[in-house]
Amino acid sequence: MADKKISVLLVDDHRLVRMGFRRIIEDETDLEVVGEAGDAEEAVRQALQLKPRVVVMDCALPGGSGITATKKILETLPGMAVLMLSMHSEDTLVRQALAAGARGYILKSAIDLELPAAIRRVAAGEKVLAPQLEKSETLKGERNAGLTPRELQILQKIVDGKSNKEIAAELGLSANTVSVHRANIMDALGIHKTAELVVYAIRNGLVNVP
Repeated sequence: MADKKISVLLVDDHRLVRMGFRRIIEDETDLEVVGEAGDAEEAVRQALQLKPRVVVMDCALPGGSGITATKKILETLPGMAVLMLSMHSEDTLVRQALAAGARGYILKSAIDLELPAAIRRVAAGEKVLAPQLEKSETLKGERNAGLTPRELQILQKIVDGKSNKEIAAELGLSANTVSVHRANIMDALGIHKTAELVVYAIRNGLVNVP
């Protein structure tokens, strides 16, 4: 091919998964893997150093989420295309990834079919969403709208370790209202324990971790 190959940085915390992605990508004559990273920090470092055309970014990473890493990369290199991969199709996550600047969001379950085409499309400046997401049904325990801005604000404070009373005081709400919001958040995400909620929120990039 006369055109320069599309350079790709692979980011996933599982080495075997990266090997699988590499194989899929390198079967294509116009795509080339120039680097790999296993956590958020390494992803940012490699992206800034290698300056690939496309970063294939796992959403849930150790050391910070793929969404946070995406924001950091695009602050320095706004022209870079980030394609987000996830096991999850929650609308909240998809919206957060796109808000962070990702050009695409595809599900790992459909990776074989979609990865090379999705890489080409984001490299060309297109937005790519997995077909399942464009017409996604509401998954068990989730609402189509995802979390509201107020719920995300309260979720952040829950992750910061604040009690309902403290959150109420900071936001000028009653403790009862905060309690209702907390119940709605858990219901929306299908989670019933605060500890699980905190882990889920951090792993899926729904909150900022100091």
